[in-house]
Amino acid sequence: MPLQFSANLSFLFQEHDFLDRFGAAARAGFSGVEFHFPYMYDKAVLAEVVLTSGVEVVLFNLPAGNWAAGDRGIACQPERKAEFQDGVGRAIEYADALGCTRLNCLAGIPAATQGKAVDTLVDNLKFAAAVTQRASIRLMLEPLNTRDNPGYLVPTTRAALQVLDAVDSRNLFLQYDVYHAQVMEGDLARTLETNIARIGHLQIADNPGRHEPGTGEINFPFLFARLQQLGYAGWVGCEYIPSGDTLDSFGWLEPYR
Repeated sequence: MPLQFSANLSFLFQEHDFLDRFGAAARAGFSGVEFHFPYMYDKAVLAEVVLTSGVEVVLFNLPAGNWAAGDRGIACQPERKAEFQDGVGRAIEYADALGCTRLNCLAGIPAATQGKAVDTLVDNLKFAAAVTQRASIRLMLEPLNTRDNPGYLVPTTRAALQVLDAVDSRNLFLQYDVYHAQVMEGDLARTLETNIARIGHLQIADNPGRHEPGTGEINFPFLFARLQQLGYAGWVGCEYIPSGDTLDSFGWLEPYR
């Protein structure tokens, strides 16, 4: 089964204004796009851009607090439960407008004790998984490495799967980012093989540098072949920082067109 690659517009095509990146991705051959947050734009304006560009919005994140101030999600913070729940509703409104059927949750950096933070995250994910399921949207939980995101509550695949087990919902999946996983744990192929049924979305960047595949230590041809053997049918998000111009960074992609 051929792999489907989506362009992460928060990283790629930064030569263009955000609203122009949808068309740029389509012209570069992508049928799917993803991004971090749409909430600074009017839903109707974004929906028109998506329609005219002809791409599918495959994923974006739930509201994650004040990113510039250091927030990396709010789902683990007890005092922000109401804000989190309001954010889930807002994300569903945007997803409905944009035709997006996947949302990602970032756990955040705990302001409470570890135990209280995990309990809060589990409660919030139970709520979010149920609400998104009623809207026919799949919910993800993404581990982030603590080198780039110090103090992040869910830094590894194992930690994320423990949370998924505690939530116990058929509508909560692992978002597996190869870059974050390589920084924290390695053993990428074995992790994919063991957990492929629980992975709802996959993202890629090489390490070190978080640049395009082929610029670092990860054997992407091997991983891509393994994903095809495993029958992975989801999207593979290109969430990397181009080492030069965006279009010049797609040489690795040609064999998979």
